[in-house]
Amino acid sequence: MIHISKTAFITGITGQDGSYLAELLLHKGYQVHGLIRRASTFNTSRLDHIYQDPHDEPKLILHYGDLSDTEQISNIIYNIKPSEVYHLGAQSHVRVSFDTPEYTGNVTGLGTARLLETIRKSGQDIRFYQASSSEMFGATPPPQNEDTKFWPRSPYACAKVYAYYMSRNYRDGYNMFVCNGILFNHESPRRGETFVTRKITRGLANIVAGKQKYLYMGNLDARRDWGFSPEYVEAMWMMLQQDKPDDYVVSTGQTNSVKEFLEEAFSYAGLNWEDHVRIDPKYFRPTEVENLIGDSTKAKKILGWKPKVTFGDLTRIMVDSDFRAAGLKPIGEGDAALAKLYPDKWWGVD
Repeated sequence: MIHISKTAFITGITGQDGSYLAELLLHKGYQVHGLIRRASTFNTSRLDHIYQDPHDEPKLILHYGDLSDTEQISNIIYNIKPSEVYHLGAQSHVRVSFDTPEYTGNVTGLGTARLLETIRKSGQDIRFYQASSSEMFGATPPPQNEDTKFWPRSPYACAKVYAYYMSRNYRDGYNMFVCNGILFNHESPRRGETFVTRKITRGLANIVAGKQKYLYMGNLDARRDWGFSPEYVEAMWMMLQQDKPDDYVVSTGQTNSVKEFLEEAFSYAGLNWEDHVRIDPKYFRPTEVENLIGDSTKAKKILGWKPKVTFGDLTRIMVDSDFRAAGLKPIGEGDAALAKLYPDKWWGVD
């Protein structure tokens, strides 16, 4: 018989963070339930290496549902009675949110309200993590911490601000254990292929492999605070293990431009990025967030959390992974850095 220490429910479990978080919780002895959308094709590739046959007392169980459907969400919460809920699900692509503002508001914003109200009505003692975003700070000058005002610059960021304040309202109004993790950009080999960092490393691998000639980009001057996703999901878990609920910024405290990411990745492969990159105006946002730098002093002090993977490490880790995916031999420095920093890593291969 499997001993289950706790039960967790993860929305967005098929995404980058969701898949790493599922592995972390399984490693800690949890039974993990995840929400997935019904589709005609499988969308669980990030979970394939930890999937278990449902007939063998699995510790990972997937449920079909949608954040826009209150009844489905309620049934899942009532039936599995989780001790912890990690709400990562969202329409999370900032540029796409300009094209689908209503859908983004419904899923990213109201989806959080549906979950919070379901938990409140259940009467269960459930700890709730809300995946807030550095995009909420928008045009506010850096560095940004828990006391920095929000100035959202996209439908996605506006929806996240709504979800953030709804989470705080339920914590204050109903004495619920609710935490907002205001995470700055965090990447990995599992990052979606349309997000800028993965677009760069995957495009670079395809260029080296002769599968494409140019990489088409938008604004190269935008600056972001980029960290490593497995480290950030550890911070999520830490927040829900505290005696009191609170909100935390999670970041590296370093900022780099998209252009610098290009330079780092292409030079690692021995190429000049300017020979292979072209600018396409369709990738520019109507309103841009110019510079994000997080101040995670509070998380370091209270949670004891501190990032290990540097900007250079992160870039090389992602390039090595995408070289493998393209059938190329990895350069190896990224793999070596990861092995040194995490010799006993709890997550599987990417």
